[in-house]
Amino acid sequence: MTVRVLAPVDGTVVAMADVPDPVFAGSIVGPGIAIDPDGEGEVHVVAPVSGTVAKLHPHAFVLVTEQGRGVLVHLGLDTVQLEGAGFTLHAEEKDTVASGQRLVSWNPAEVKAGGRSPVCPVVALEATAEALSLAVEPGAHVAAGDELFAWE
Repeated sequence: MTVRVLAPVDGTVVAMADVPDPVFAGSIVGPGIAIDPDGEGEVHVVAPVSGTVAKLHPHAFVLVTEQGRGVLVHLGLDTVQLEGAGFTLHAEEKDTVASGQRLVSWNPAEVKAGGRSPVCPVVALEATAEALSLAVEPGAHVAAGDELFAWE
């Protein structure tokens, strides 16, 4: 069954290979695509798929679909160093969520001002690159809820 993975934030699409982090750029945790988020103020991050919140940190979360597929969203790079400062959680681990449901609020402009990249990788965990069919090209603009890729 195909899983359609949606954009968790508004922004500009970035190829995973162009993410300035070797783990994501090398697709070590899995293939996917990233988004450079829009906005100067608070940004609401929404669930890219319906499923269960398997892991929830202020800077990252993993949702697992009914089919058992895990999708990781990482909010910025090196943001774990912020220890949750600047992030507001709107869900808890083990919650069942619908795609498009708000999970986290944050301010990417503040992350960037602090010297970190606000780029948000969206990763299909334990997938192969061949299993993904991109719905958008790098450089395109997406709104939260637009389809990023289909996972066969």
